[in-house]
Amino acid sequence: MDVTPEGTAPAEPRAASITLEGIRKRYPDGTEAVRELSLDIAAGELAVLIGPSGCGKSTVLRMVNRLIEPTGGRILLGGEDVTRVDPVRLRRRIGYVIQNVGLFPHQTVSANVATVPRLLRWPRQRSRRRVDELLELVGLDPATFGRRYPHELSGGQRQRVGVARALAADPVVLLMDEPFSAVDPIVRTRLQEEFLRLQAEMRKTIVLVTHDLDEAVRLGDRIAVLSEGGHLEQYDTPAAVLGTPATPFVREFVGADRGIRRLAVTPVTGEAVEPLPETGVTGLPTMPLGGSAYDALGVLLSSAADRVVVTDGGRAVGVLSRSRLLELGDPEG
Repeated sequence: MDVTPEGTAPAEPRAASITLEGIRKRYPDGTEAVRELSLDIAAGELAVLIGPSGCGKSTVLRMVNRLIEPTGGRILLGGEDVTRVDPVRLRRRIGYVIQNVGLFPHQTVSANVATVPRLLRWPRQRSRRRVDELLELVGLDPATFGRRYPHELSGGQRQRVGVARALAADPVVLLMDEPFSAVDPIVRTRLQEEFLRLQAEMRKTIVLVTHDLDEAVRLGDRIAVLSEGGHLEQYDTPAAVLGTPATPFVREFVGADRGIRRLAVTPVTGEAVEPLPETGVTGLPTMPLGGSAYDALGVLLSSAADRVVVTDGGRAVGVLSRSRLLELGDPEG
């Protein structure tokens, strides 16, 4: 086998597809947490599992890294059936972030982040470089935070360390179980923004469990809506789930205000805008092409105008009226 100069095996791909083929989980008492679920998640995609309590979403997540052993079916990671490999080795290839982080309280931040590299017996210098790189990546100065202990950090900072630890060995898959629900709404929004920045840079394959529909819409490339027994009701883009619910269950789950949520994931494109009026647009508010329809609505409401001018590179390309915005947000449209 080829090795790197440091004596390690060649790096794996930075992301891997996940395929669930009819996976099931039945407990000895007869409870069927997941009856049969099939799902394809492309490499580099962020898929969100969402549904009511007891629908099996966390069970599905934990079957991927075999913290819970499936009763039946297959789980393919980059084409490899993970139900046939050593579970300990498997988990070292998969990052895992949970709601309350689970940092080791007696270890420093740096030691926590280095947990998996240490288990993989990375050279100390390589491990130290990786820890510093990841702390900087999640917005924590290694010189300031590396020697601190978890109790010396805020909830948001601990969650950042948890993400850094999960990414330490450059896993091909990242599993996240309610990762931001234990912090207050303001910190949660900041963490979500930071996470979107990280994902744009890393393009990891991520499976995220949440009970928060707004979070699912904001973060997910695709959303899997599950009902009792892990039944897949719909698996599609946020805009499609909000705009065209596939079943009555999804329609009820996303709620009557799904039109507003849909605006948040609907970009203002050239096809959406109306031609510039002959009378000019002096005095009307503006917004850039490619911004969200939800942002356009905010501009209109704050300015009390009935139209917003859409610009591209500072040049006006059209207008977006209130009536057109209503069409964009109409779930039946």
